[in-house]
Amino acid sequence: MPEYGFPIIFFLIAFFYASVGFGGGSSYLALLSLFLTEFQEIRTLALLLNLIVVSIGTYMFIRNDIFKWRYFWPFLLTSMPLSFLGAQLKLSEKIFFLVLGSALLGASFFLLAQLLQQTKTHRPLKAYKKLIIGSGIGLLSGISGIGGGIFLSPTLNLMGWKDARIVAALSSIFIFCNSLAGLGGLIASDTFRLNMPLTFPLIIAVAAGGTLGSFTSNKKINTRTIKLFTAILIAYVGLRLVLLHGWELYI
Repeated sequence: MPEYGFPIIFFLIAFFYASVGFGGGSSYLALLSLFLTEFQEIRTLALLLNLIVVSIGTYMFIRNDIFKWRYFWPFLLTSMPLSFLGAQLKLSEKIFFLVLGSALLGASFFLLAQLLQQTKTHRPLKAYKKLIIGSGIGLLSGISGIGGGIFLSPTLNLMGWKDARIVAALSSIFIFCNSLAGLGGLIASDTFRLNMPLTFPLIIAVAAGGTLGSFTSNKKINTRTIKLFTAILIAYVGLRLVLLHGWELYI
């Protein structure tokens, strides 16, 4: 791929994911794995780009008074330490991509189920359930190298917890905190690696895409089509990773 093509594609990914409250780490990981050979370098750069995208979205949610700390703290209390520990687990490259691919296939299923859901009911969620959800997704986030919003958002929407904009705000801050914790775990385990010539243009691209995507989300534009596109995209990426690293099949 030409060098200028990479930032354009990452700009588009950041836009689509930010518009539905995600960071895009799953797709960054998949694309980077096609063009980079250093496994830890791929993981580090994906987490960093994820962090940049959601930091913009988090700021806009706070500015628009959508972020509510009293709703969110239990999710973060357990997710951050487990994300930090998960990032330090010593996995082979093959096992890592199998875990990531399986998680993406699961996330795609939940996104599609959410889109097919007919009725929207708002149900309270007890603190202990938030702690359990945060811990499970936090650990998976640390292991897989993505922020966790791709798992959290459809789960909460299917459970009927709050409206879609509050869930999107939670997903954004959840990804931000878990990405920070994941990067901290990589630093603590001495596996933090960056390809500096590639990093700077991609940072600019995802910052621009994330800003536009967050603006789209906060202006209440219908994101149903974008969510469907996201579900299809991560299903393809997940299936490709499982087939490639499990059976060495290419699609």
